[in-house]
Amino acid sequence: MSYILKVENVVKSYNGNPALRGVDLHVREGSCFGLLGPNGAGKSTMMKIMTGILTPDQGEIELFGKSIRKESAAISRQVGYVPQEITLYEKLSAWQNLTFFGKMYGVRGEKLKERMKRVLGQVGLLERAGDAVGSYSGGMKRRINIAASLLHEPKLVILDEPTVGIDPQSRNHIFEMIRGLQRDGVTVIYSTHYMEEVEALCDEVAIIDHGAIVSQGGLRELLELHAIKAVYIETEGMVAAPSINGASHVRQEGAGWIVECERPMEMLGQLSRQYASSGRAVRALELMKPSLDSVFLKLTGTKLRD
Repeated sequence: MSYILKVENVVKSYNGNPALRGVDLHVREGSCFGLLGPNGAGKSTMMKIMTGILTPDQGEIELFGKSIRKESAAISRQVGYVPQEITLYEKLSAWQNLTFFGKMYGVRGEKLKERMKRVLGQVGLLERAGDAVGSYSGGMKRRINIAASLLHEPKLVILDEPTVGIDPQSRNHIFEMIRGLQRDGVTVIYSTHYMEEVEALCDEVAIIDHGAIVSQGGLRELLELHAIKAVYIETEGMVAAPSINGASHVRQEGAGWIVECERPMEMLGQLSRQYASSGRAVRALELMKPSLDSVFLKLTGTKLRD
């Protein structure tokens, strides 16, 4: 198996406060890899270390088979980084912004003009290229931010929370861009705390919390390993938690109840027989689909993070 990125035992602290605690990651070439975690979990720090912006206190990172400590300049030419913060000059047009960033990446002349037209087309803003970025919506700014990272045709694109505060149309456009990059053989690392985005885009996932990886693997693998197994039941007149043999936990969900258990198929049959014989009308009885949301809460807890 070919890995484009290997992270081994990376440690990073700020003023004695640990941000990363021995992180290990392996990202396959051509994949869309999700880095999922609560606010303050260490995602942005990890992203900045991957790109060489920050240096780890300890540990090793290999990109394209090269040490990022020893060959950061060569590596950076193959990486596109989209930070969480918008890094654009609002008084300049999108075209002027991209000209600046293209030259920063070492792209010039006719090639830069061609690349700018291409990436502006990719983000759907070619017709607005001459307008000042300050006149753009939040979603448009995010898309130009991504466009800047693609000017030098990177083999790896790292996106840190790219859909924060944007409209659904821009979000969907960004999703399609990511799928298009993958079709072109580009590897994508996607950091977010939105579970539904990871489920929609990512082949593999690492969940990070308090600076450590708490689980990593294929999306289906994580769901099978950690997702809560349960059945949902909603019946007429059920106002208190039902007492059900074989249930590990019963909790209310809307007008019904979620019954957590080890053997949900058996539980489904048991509940069907039980309520059929009782004569009570059953409004809904179904298997709960395993969700990344339940995996995330199980591994990182339900306490609010500010």
